[in-house]
Amino acid sequence: MESTQLVILAGLVIGLVYGAVGLLSGFCLMSSMRGILAKGDGRLVRTYALAIAVAIAASQFLAGNGSVDLGKSIYLQQSFSVPVLFLGGLLFGYGMVLSNGCGSRALVLLGRGNLRSFVVVIVLAIAAQMTLKGLIAPARIALVQASQTTVIANSLPSLLASLGPSEVVSRALAAVVAVVALVLFAFAHPAFRRSPGQIAAGVIVGLLVAAGWFVTGYLGADEFNPVPVTSLTFIAPIADALQYAMLSTGLTLNFGIATVVGVLAGSLVTALATGRFHLEGYSSPRHMLRSASGAALMGIGGVMAFGCSIGQGLTGVSTLAVGSFIAVAGILLGTTAGLRGALRVQPLAMA
Repeated sequence: MESTQLVILAGLVIGLVYGAVGLLSGFCLMSSMRGILAKGDGRLVRTYALAIAVAIAASQFLAGNGSVDLGKSIYLQQSFSVPVLFLGGLLFGYGMVLSNGCGSRALVLLGRGNLRSFVVVIVLAIAAQMTLKGLIAPARIALVQASQTTVIANSLPSLLASLGPSEVVSRALAAVVAVVALVLFAFAHPAFRRSPGQIAAGVIVGLLVAAGWFVTGYLGADEFNPVPVTSLTFIAPIADALQYAMLSTGLTLNFGIATVVGVLAGSLVTALATGRFHLEGYSSPRHMLRSASGAALMGIGGVMAFGCSIGQGLTGVSTLAVGSFIAVAGILLGTTAGLRGALRVQPLAMA
């Protein structure tokens, strides 16, 4: 089997597992934030924190032993725009609240029969493609070029290395501090410690991020036909999947498209097997408008931020890239604004 075929097959398997775990556990940053801010339930946010910890530990291990060169990913660029990353995160986070979930969650819910998520996926894909290559792309590119900065240290390990320690020591120190802090935060919550399903979900999702890096960065490292080094992310892949479905002639399958298909299939199979499949729709035209508006914001913001709550929140952060932390700060602030305060998204009467 050629390396590209192996990468696509592995992406499909990773997506299948993520789809099943996402459906069974409710894994979602927006749900996590809503739980802790609006309902006082901190279990889901601990699941997310544990997933980040596992993703960092496993990904940095792969990078440290030379299996994967994370420097080839889009997250560890020497030049990036702080304002665009942060603004994109803000738009994505607020759009996530409007749509009641991120892109990956929409795929999971679509597999369960949620037709609202079908609208979210389609609108997100169109908005993302417009921002990547279409009508909005020139404005995005101009904004990036006007505000980008070239840095010497583009990650936490490189920042530490600039203070004197070796690269190996700096990587290990940064990873250990981040992982220990996240694990302590997760397991300090008694209800989370009594939730084996949530603990397992956090561990599995974190390992899936590392698996994505290994598949594309190691198995896909063909010097004659290399594949982009990437892992779980959903904004550009959803856009690419829609384009491939419409115009497959002349296009090629890739890891991201395979992952999107896998998530949808994994959720569908799990929903059918567990009796969770049932069709759902919108309660009103206003509900649909809000959901579609949020999807558009997620598509635009996700491209500007170089990722979503998974693409930056897990995969980007697993590289310990400075830009990823900036984007995640924007996502968290945008989500918080949508859940609390003057800009809070009000519940729909019939939602």
